[in-house]
Amino acid sequence: MIVGYVELSGESPALARAEALAAAEALGGGPTPAGTTTFPGLFPVLLPDRKAVLSLARRVALARRCLTVVRAGEAAVAAAALEGEGGARAVFRRVGSSEGSSNASVRDAGRAYRAAGGAIDLEQPERRYWIATRADGGTALLLEAAAVDRKEMAQRAMPRLPFQRPISLPTRLARAAANLARVHAGDRVVDPFLGTGALLAESGLLGAHVYGIDRDPGMVRGALRNLSHLGVEASEIVEGDAGEVEFRSPDATFEALLTDPPYGRASATGGEEARSVWRRVVPRWAERVVPGGWVVVVVPPVFEPLGAPWRETLAVPVRVHRSLTREFRVYRRPD
Repeated sequence: MIVGYVELSGESPALARAEALAAAEALGGGPTPAGTTTFPGLFPVLLPDRKAVLSLARRVALARRCLTVVRAGEAAVAAAALEGEGGARAVFRRVGSSEGSSNASVRDAGRAYRAAGGAIDLEQPERRYWIATRADGGTALLLEAAAVDRKEMAQRAMPRLPFQRPISLPTRLARAAANLARVHAGDRVVDPFLGTGALLAESGLLGAHVYGIDRDPGMVRGALRNLSHLGVEASEIVEGDAGEVEFRSPDATFEALLTDPPYGRASATGGEEARSVWRRVVPRWAERVVPGGWVVVVVPPVFEPLGAPWRETLAVPVRVHRSLTREFRVYRRPD
């Protein structure tokens, strides 16, 4: 096991930390042991190997990059000198600084790197090094394993999709929800309130088999268009009341339930009070989640969608839209 460090994006910090840890667990890692070196601005997680650090950067949404410490025990400048002996082209930055900023520690590390045989290349570096300050005031050198491709994620945002609605869960939050559910390739994921398909799209892009339900035939058609546009093939999508309809196999079970229920604003509830719909639907499909599986529901802060035997592991309030705050509730079914 190795320690990976995630530079969070600064949006929804509590949700970002929870997402990073959940994604690490999905990759076979988890929380770091007591005594792990920490750095302001970086969130540490335990991962199986360096390949998993790369995979983490491809999974998380509320982050900028994933890094690992190089030359543990060495101060940043001394570590840079040792790294420079390899002769690679590199760039040095400080964690928390803008791309164009500079300071003494960055300059000193760059000089030491170049003096040892390395080259500084700001345009096409082979390696990206980051200098971070430890809690005791010392510095450490970290190597960027991979940056989070936020531009690629932006291509999946609602204005870029063929089927659009004014209120839909933003792509980054949908990916965070899939990570909170520890979605693995091959998992079966169900969303009984399909909407525009954002949650199933992110689950499908992680390799899951996705199943959805919506009472609005226009939403079903539109969600299928969005999924197809993103290269996700749904295993089954059903039109109807999620409290009554069934998939082809009535005994189908799921590793995860992800849903953002209708609030009764821009989404249809068939005239029924929104919370009444949630109470009918969410427990019904949660019962189909296998032991050890996960449920992630985006609901108002005062609503409790599930009770015993479900164990709530997280409740984080997040501003989903300018005037709309919801809680990401995460539950795990006992083994």
